[in-house]
Amino acid sequence: MRPNDFSDARVLVTGGAGFIGSALVWALNRCGCEHIVVCDRLGMDEKWRNLTPLRFANYVEADELLPRLQTGALGKFELVLHLGACSSTTERDASYLIRNNFEFTKDLAAWALGQKARFVYASSAATYGDGSAGMDDDDAKLDTLRPLNMYGYSKHLFDLHAKRAGFLKKIVGLKYFNVFGPNEDHKGDMRSVVHKSFGQVRETGVIRLFQSHRKDCRDGEQKRDFLYIKDAAAMTLHLAANEKAGGLFNIGSGAARTWLDLARAVFGALKREPKIEFIEMPGSIRDKYQYFTEANLGRLRAAGYSAPITSLEDAVSDDVRNYLVPDKRLDPAVA
Repeated sequence: MRPNDFSDARVLVTGGAGFIGSALVWALNRCGCEHIVVCDRLGMDEKWRNLTPLRFANYVEADELLPRLQTGALGKFELVLHLGACSSTTERDASYLIRNNFEFTKDLAAWALGQKARFVYASSAATYGDGSAGMDDDDAKLDTLRPLNMYGYSKHLFDLHAKRAGFLKKIVGLKYFNVFGPNEDHKGDMRSVVHKSFGQVRETGVIRLFQSHRKDCRDGEQKRDFLYIKDAAAMTLHLAANEKAGGLFNIGSGAARTWLDLARAVFGALKREPKIEFIEMPGSIRDKYQYFTEANLGRLRAAGYSAPITSLEDAVSDDVRNYLVPDKRLDPAVA
């Protein structure tokens, strides 16, 4: 693959009907790539709608993927973008998470390496836990990380496996921070706060945020690294095309912003005066809550990614006005 030229590449995208996965198919289409096999579990939700504007060669249900790859029925791929996973941070079935996020990733990575295909997979910023060990994507620090939930731990397990097996530098693992934008309608309670807040404003005129339960942080001033999905897709494809890049990379904006900043941006996009209320944080997540995340983008920039990152306000405005209000999905025919 030539840098940013995927037009002739054969690409497998797992989780390709989901939020980040469908955005990657959209970005590949905009690069002229249509030789794409999409893999997902469509199930009973509405994520199939994300696929309707996209161009791809084939679709495979997740349970059929590995057997069909192993028999050669799907042919060869130059690039595997593995976004498929259970992404619920509140999922309590640890065995389910191990099967979907760890074992499946191990098997797919082994197949891709055996075929000499470029393998890029989604890790998560949830692997950093409370951030006390830092948020540096240096794999030398992997053993110091303590995820706060089972989802984060299932992602961390594969990062550790790839390092200990000696192939982490041959692949790319992406630690996505708080990504938001079009194509996340199907995610239910795991939708971004931008998406939830938009619905709250439409229904009640008020955005409700969690109270802080730390004395050193006022209500609404918890900070996260918010990243627009279009930037996340661009960063991902940059690293996919740069075959000298290997290991773990933070995918974020590099600038922590408060929940109040985000809520005000939603009201601004809707041209409404802010009305914000604070509600009790559920006890079930209180001791697993991240009060601060901020991506260190040093390794991403060192790998040649020099594009400017969309500001929170501009990203929220684009999402709200061009996708949420008209209820549209990412379409490769539209910028």
